[in-house]
Amino acid sequence: MAITAAMVKELRDSTGAGMMDAKKALTETDGDMDAAVDWLRTKGLAKAAKKSGRTAAEGLVAVKVVGGTGVAVEVNSETDFVAKNADFQKMVSDIAGVALTVSDVDALKEADMGGKKVNDVITDKVATIGENMSVRRMAKVDGQTVVSYIHNAATDGMGKIGVLVALNGGDEAFGRQVAMHIAATNPAALDEASLDPAIVEKERQIQIDIARESGKPEQVIEKMIEGRMRKFMAEVTLLGQAFVINPDLTVAQAAKEAGAEIVGYVRLEVGEGIEKKDEDFAAEVAKTAAGG
Repeated sequence: MAITAAMVKELRDSTGAGMMDAKKALTETDGDMDAAVDWLRTKGLAKAAKKSGRTAAEGLVAVKVVGGTGVAVEVNSETDFVAKNADFQKMVSDIAGVALTVSDVDALKEADMGGKKVNDVITDKVATIGENMSVRRMAKVDGQTVVSYIHNAATDGMGKIGVLVALNGGDEAFGRQVAMHIAATNPAALDEASLDPAIVEKERQIQIDIARESGKPEQVIEKMIEGRMRKFMAEVTLLGQAFVINPDLTVAQAAKEAGAEIVGYVRLEVGEGIEKKDEDFAAEVAKTAAGG
């Protein structure tokens, strides 16, 4: 029986196995889909499918810098235990190296890594380690100088929070201070111009509602809103924030003193924005004891 690309895709989608493994399974079982699933299971290659519904909110962020380009990549796992696994760490480091050569996370998943697609390498690792994993995000910056910083490092170049700062002018020491500041304060954007207009509008509406509750005259309300929006911009934009190293200066003022222009930054934190399924451990034990 001829094995079609559609059959291979269907088997891949249902089992999470790699493309070549799925094709081999279908060839070995003469195109019988159920038998192919069983064949993959006996080889330990369909293990990934069972894991794909579980939340992968742990893992690592890896950073790599080559010349004036830096990349940060988040690879998730289900448990922190796996994030401490040397094989997992090596895979994450290798993926970050590949990320330097591509433009976005979709291209990264399809990119070649040692003769296999990154996605297939992940699938194979799921089968051997037994946890759901995914390449979730990547981000790049470019500048004359790019400095990286890892907060809560698990090993060299990777940990829970990865920061990259791109500078024109200045030096690495100042860049590292800014990177540490970003890790601590998590700004929403570089400056007012690069802040998401939806975030600005939402905050403005909140401040309008708060000001109107005061019952003050409209012209007073407008001044109140202007002042509060200025304060909001100073709190959420990197350049407007008080510099953690010297709170008497804003980051923009500190950069000027250091002869640097901050042209971009990246901050990735493991599991950011992922809904974690919290289950009451006592309830889980009771459910298991009851045979549920």
